[in-house]
Amino acid sequence: MSFTVFLGNLPVWVTADDIKQWLSAEDLVADSVKVIRNHETQESKGFAFVEAPTPDEMQAIIRRFDRAPLEDKVLRANPAQPSKGAVKGLPAPAGAGSGPRSAVQRPVGAGVSAAGGAGRPERSRGGKKREHEPKSAFATELAKVL
Repeated sequence: MSFTVFLGNLPVWVTADDIKQWLSAEDLVADSVKVIRNHETQESKGFAFVEAPTPDEMQAIIRRFDRAPLEDKVLRANPAQPSKGAVKGLPAPAGAGSGPRSAVQRPVGAGVSAAGGAGRPERSRGGKKREHEPKSAFATELAKVL
């Protein structure tokens, strides 16, 4: 069984080797790391999949990297969802790849809303602005803490 973490909002320079080195520096274990790239340009699309060996390790990776600052970005980490075209039972993408340890620092929580954005309204497909609002009682309580 696979326990895959989606790691998003990465700068384009981040490689699988960088992520593996960050995990190692935090004593976290990953079976594989795959940075997703544009097929034509080979430039990173800004997200990766990290395959953990256990559910506990998956949660530890998520806790460490979700909302962690990196350059001018705030990383996102959560359990990976199967793609729309994926067949049930097949594992999420996996790959291989190490780099600067100091690039990822512990999050300080400044400037990040509970909805995960940096205080900016989201745009729906129609181009209309939607303000961030908690979707549940849990999200409301989380917003108070953050």
